[in-house]
Amino acid sequence: MYFQSKYILSASFMHRLYTATRPLRRLLLLVLLCQGLAACGDKPVDTAMAPSAPQPLLSVLKDPSCGCCALWVDHITERGFAAQISHPSDLNREKLERGIAPQYQSCHTAVSSEGYVFEGHVPANLIQRFLDDKPENAIGLAVPGMPLGSPGMELGEQFQPYDVLLLKTDGSAEVYARVNTKAEQY
Repeated sequence: MYFQSKYILSASFMHRLYTATRPLRRLLLLVLLCQGLAACGDKPVDTAMAPSAPQPLLSVLKDPSCGCCALWVDHITERGFAAQISHPSDLNREKLERGIAPQYQSCHTAVSSEGYVFEGHVPANLIQRFLDDKPENAIGLAVPGMPLGSPGMELGEQFQPYDVLLLKTDGSAEVYARVNTKAEQY
């Protein structure tokens, strides 16, 4: 029972593990685990693989059957965000309770750990920019409707320029960013 170079198990150990009785299998696995842990203790930690910072978490509220919402979640997770998905029974009420007026709503809402909202198909790079430099008197960002070509709404090379709105605490909004090309979203 030993590890060969680079921790590959010997064929004889694997055969003994496969043919052993259940109690013996458990014992052999315990020995294997102990050997593996002991071997790990002798190796230096590879800091290149260690995470440099925790991923920002966004709680995403969406309808369970929304395909473009799922694609948007893929967009944000591929760009460094962690997503926790929930399917509230009254999504519109959730939006209103967070200060998102009907004219600014879209199909899904993401909420940061600090309580900022990101309504609709907001590009991940703009969410990160907002979180890095939070504007005063803001509750978050919104992309009303579902602009063709926005993250999660991709359809080949088709793209419709759109505004990302800054939602303010007084219920108003202003343009935070104008996305004129598909490349500006990434």
